[in-house]
Amino acid sequence: MKFIIGKKIEMTQIWQGEKVVAVTRVQAGPCPVVQIKSAGSKDGYSAVQLGYGERKEKNIKKPQAGHLKKAGAVSKDGKTNLKYLREFRCDVADLKVGAVVDVSTFAIGDTVKVTGTSKGKGFQGNVRRHGFHGHNTTHGTKDQVRTSGSIGAGGIQHVLKGMRMPGRMGNERVTTANLKIAQVDRENNILYISGAVPGARNGLVLIYGDGELKTVQPIVEKVEEVKPEPEIAEAATEVKAEIVEEKKEVPAEVSKNS
Repeated sequence: MKFIIGKKIEMTQIWQGEKVVAVTRVQAGPCPVVQIKSAGSKDGYSAVQLGYGERKEKNIKKPQAGHLKKAGAVSKDGKTNLKYLREFRCDVADLKVGAVVDVSTFAIGDTVKVTGTSKGKGFQGNVRRHGFHGHNTTHGTKDQVRTSGSIGAGGIQHVLKGMRMPGRMGNERVTTANLKIAQVDRENNILYISGAVPGARNGLVLIYGDGELKTVQPIVEKVEEVKPEPEIAEAATEVKAEIVEEKKEVPAEVSKNS
């Protein structure tokens, strides 16, 4: 099983031969492995925790910062200011903390399922929320065209659970399956997924797929110390020696008066 965390960007279209395919651009990864849980440990189940995104260091609490330091350095400055942490239930024996999951683990043609949070549409009626047909516009219906009608028999004197009624619509965890990877942009860490992905723009999405999970090691740029040239170093030592000699030549009486 392979997986990654991403951010929905927008929908667009690409050409595949002579056909135009509607796709969703997803900014996926890089996601460092923050924690690995096993069934034999105190956690009691197998899972892999990935991190994604960045945020300011001041907004991270000390316990969270200590937890993130175990993941190793994933940025150029050696910091791990991860914004999101998500778990994926699986058992990967060869996976290590600090490894990075990126879009290279997916290939064109892979079948994936995407989980996200759908758009919130507020309080809606039965017609929009559940697709009710509505009543006829004649024979005394008047302003009751979009009402639900009877919601239960009179004998039981209560409404049964599960009755489809008006209420809050959207803002739910939604999973869309049987989606295809149409294109992979490794340079910009973007996945082109055919079809629609749940959620609004900039919404967090979780992408699952069958196959082997591939990881890469993080690239950390080490800051080298700039050493002065030998000529500059010798000149600096000579200046220091002259200053020391001048201090020795100052008479004791002058130093006391000063």
